[in-house]
Amino acid sequence: MIKIYTLGGYEEVGKNMTAVEYDGEVVIVDMGIRLDRVLIHEDVEFQKMSSKELRKLGAVPDDRPIRNKKVVAIALSHGHLDHIGAIGKLAPHYPDVPIYGTPYTIRLAKSEIKGEEYFEVTNPLYETNYGEIVQVSENLAIEFVQITHSIPQSSIVVIHTPEGAVVYACDYKFDNNHPYGERPDYKRLKELGREGVKVLIPESTRVAEETKTPSEAVAKMLLEDFFLYEGLEADGLIATTFASHIARLQELIEIANKMGRQAVFIGRSLAKYTGIAKQLGLIKMKGSRVLRSPNAVSKVLKEVSQARENYLLIVTGHQGEPGAILTRMANGELYDIGKRDTVVFSAGVIPNPLNIAQRYALETKLRMKGVRMIKNLHVSGHASREDHRYLIRMLNPESIVPAHGEFRMLTHYAELAEEEGYMIGKDVFISRNGHVVEIP
Repeated sequence: MIKIYTLGGYEEVGKNMTAVEYDGEVVIVDMGIRLDRVLIHEDVEFQKMSSKELRKLGAVPDDRPIRNKKVVAIALSHGHLDHIGAIGKLAPHYPDVPIYGTPYTIRLAKSEIKGEEYFEVTNPLYETNYGEIVQVSENLAIEFVQITHSIPQSSIVVIHTPEGAVVYACDYKFDNNHPYGERPDYKRLKELGREGVKVLIPESTRVAEETKTPSEAVAKMLLEDFFLYEGLEADGLIATTFASHIARLQELIEIANKMGRQAVFIGRSLAKYTGIAKQLGLIKMKGSRVLRSPNAVSKVLKEVSQARENYLLIVTGHQGEPGAILTRMANGELYDIGKRDTVVFSAGVIPNPLNIAQRYALETKLRMKGVRMIKNLHVSGHASREDHRYLIRMLNPESIVPAHGEFRMLTHYAELAEEEGYMIGKDVFISRNGHVVEIP
C-alpha cells in the first residue's frame, strides 16, 4: 500500500508539502511557506522563529503526522518559496536526510538555509540532473523530469515504488515555444505512462480555466509590443515582475538594450535570483546593472531621476508588498515617481485577500501621483484545464490526488478527472491538510 500524506497546500495556494510512504519509508516532496500568513504580522521575523510558532500562524506545514516516520529523502520540485521556503524550519526535524533537486533549486534552497537563524540545518543537499534516477532506499527511487514553469529548472518529481510511480506535478505548464529553449520532456512522461503510474498528484490552481496556458513567448511578444512601439512616449520606464522569473527578466534586459536604455535591477530578491541564475549560465546580464546596497540604490536613483529616458528600472513590488521598491516609491521614498513615469506590471495578482488589498493600495497611490500604469503584460506559469487533461492522458494514472489549491480548486480538478473517466472516492481523492490518503 502507498500512503499520501497531504501536509500543506491542500486547502490553500501556498506552503506546499506532501509525503509519500511505501513499506514504512517516506519521501517528502517540497517544504513551502505561506507568505501572506507571515506578512499580516508586522513584527514577525520569520528567520528567528521556531517551526512551532510558525505552524500556529499557518505559515508552514504541520509535519507532525510524519515526524516519527523513517524519512529517506526530501525532493524539491522547484525554487519558489511556497515550495522551498520552510526548509530551514522543517528539514531539521529530519537530521541528515538528504535533500535533492535541480542545480538552480538547490542553490536557492542553500540561500534559504544560510539565512536561517533559529535552527541548524545538517541535511546534505545534492544537485540532481534531469533523467537521473536516484536510489534513496532499497524500494524507493526519485527522478526529476524536465517541465516548464515560471522559474528555471522546474521538475515533475517521480517517486518510483515497487507498486508503480507516484508523480508529483506541482507546478507546471506545457510551454512548447519557450523563448530560451526550455521544453517539457514529453518522451519521458509518455514512457512513465507506459511503465505504470500508480498515483498522480497534480496542482489545481488554474484548472477551472477552460484553455491551455499560453507560452512565455506570448509574454515576450506583449512586452515587445509595448516597449518597442515607435510611438511610445515615456521618460521614466519602470517594470515589475516576479524576481524568480528569470526568462521574463531576460526579456526585459533584451528590450532595454534594443531601446538604447540600461536595465537597472533594484531589490534584494532580484539580486539573489539573478545572481544564482548568472552563476549557472541561465541569464545573460550584458548591459544591465544590479543594485544591492541601500547606498547604491539611493545614489543611482538620483542619477536616474535626472535622465529617466536612459534607463529601464526593474524593481520589486508587483504585489504591493510592504518594503518593496515600488511600494516605497509610491510612498514618496527613494525616487520622485510621478507623471513622467510609466509602470509596467508584468505579473498577475496572486489570488488571496492580502495580495489583492496590497496591490489595490499600491495602484491607488500610483494613480494619485499621476503615474501611467500598464497591467497584465504577463502569462501564467500554471497549467490550465487542457494542460491537465493532456497530462492525465499521457500518464493514465490509476489514482489522482489533486493538490496546490483551495478546496474549490481541488473539486474543479476532480470534475475534470471525472470527465476523463475517474470517479470521486474511487480513484480521485480530495484531501485536506494533515490527512492521509491510502492507495491500495
